[in-house]
Amino acid sequence: MNDEIRAREVRLIDENGEQLGVRPFRDALRIAQEKGLDLVNVAPTAKPIVCRIMDYGKFKYEQSKKDREARKKQHIINVKELTFSPNIEPHDLETKSRSAIQFLKDGDRVKVTVRFRGREVAHSDRGRHVLTQFYALVQDLATIDREPKLEGRNMIMFLNAKKQQS
Repeated sequence: MNDEIRAREVRLIDENGEQLGVRPFRDALRIAQEKGLDLVNVAPTAKPIVCRIMDYGKFKYEQSKKDREARKKQHIINVKELTFSPNIEPHDLETKSRSAIQFLKDGDRVKVTVRFRGREVAHSDRGRHVLTQFYALVQDLATIDREPKLEGRNMIMFLNAKKQQS
């Protein structure tokens, strides 16, 4: 902005958004100072660079206001993880499914993991069966984001909340 701009010629835009054409830098700076405003470089990569006459303080304030609004509208999706073994009891599975339902209602993504210990990994079909049983308990609120997949000693499945029809 102002004296920090290093260019011989600039494409000048006035405070109303109208183009004043390509001008020498010193001429553009003089015009901005006569109006009591700042000369701000808005497109440094253009040839010649584009500068705009504006109140820099007001511009920064408006920009920070837009950023705050954008952050307000942003929704952060958390990933909650539920872990159990391939030989989990049906009641325990129902208890875990209630937790998953709560996470899904809150808009979180759920990572369901079946952890195999020792020789249990040889019975990966049992883990897949447990994950399908689990999905059957939460299917009215969830969709499978990633199918059950064996990764090392864990079988992992991701669930997302279903989109609500209005």
